[in-house]
Amino acid sequence: MPAGPVRNLVTGGAGFLGSHLVDRLMHAGEEVLCLDNYFTGRKANIAQWIGHPRFELIRHDVTEPIKLEVDRIWHLACPASPIHYQTNPVKTAKTSFLGTYNMLGLARRVKARLLLASTSEVYGDPELHPQPEMYRGCVNTIGPRACYDEGKRIAETLCFDYRRMHGSEIRIARIFNTYGPRMLADDGRVVSNFIVQALRNEPLTLYGDGSQTRSFCYVDDLIEGLIRLMNGDHIGPINLGNPNEFTIRQLAEQVRSRINPDLPLMEEPLPADDPRQRRPDIGLAQRELGWTPSVALEQGLDPTIRWFRQLLS
Repeated sequence: MPAGPVRNLVTGGAGFLGSHLVDRLMHAGEEVLCLDNYFTGRKANIAQWIGHPRFELIRHDVTEPIKLEVDRIWHLACPASPIHYQTNPVKTAKTSFLGTYNMLGLARRVKARLLLASTSEVYGDPELHPQPEMYRGCVNTIGPRACYDEGKRIAETLCFDYRRMHGSEIRIARIFNTYGPRMLADDGRVVSNFIVQALRNEPLTLYGDGSQTRSFCYVDDLIEGLIRLMNGDHIGPINLGNPNEFTIRQLAEQVRSRINPDLPLMEEPLPADDPRQRRPDIGLAQRELGWTPSVALEQGLDPTIRWFRQLLS
């Protein structure tokens, strides 16, 4: 590590997770290069740092190589919600493959440690529940979600091949459903969908009967896990998510009770390859990182609803 502040490159740094990570790194007195092409990132998310001497904003697409001098690379760039990653599935696959390839090449050249933001989607529609890291997944390689699921799987492969071939320092986080302020209103994720529908006094849309389950991790908890992974000795892959499991119907009822208890719930057909259940086994993160999420869904929904209220006003 250098004598001065650590120099961090955050790809996707103007996005939902990236901007919260940028905040943490800036508050810690480190230098941050925020790289984003603004496909799902927003300049407003990092506006408070523009002009700060330790902050630099670079408009760039990770599918193109870039030369920079950095100590650490937090590789978060990739649309992560089905609506966005299915808009241009070929571009999504390129972002995961070429973007990770380019960042690993940069990391190798400047001897930086790289953390890959992978995803619970590598487990597909899991046959094992909850999902431990050793589970190899059940992914439809030719389905509409494969551009993202398989993209992240090949990104993990590239990281380990760079480690085996070149001794690259890598860290891999498999991120489960995360929510909080700065989510996009139109990203199609279930938490934002329900909140936006409720604030607009619309019926809340359940896909299927709402019995499928998810685990929701508040963004501050997730960022803490990423920082511990980057700073620690464990390479991963390591699950980061909240192990408390809720049905989608329970989530809808929690949101509705906070905004307008009279709103109806409306059932729609289930999308293709939508996982029936998803819950992380976080035993490895607890043992290796001393990390356990601390924000319950009941606590995290309130600031998230406040954020969307402000956004929609």
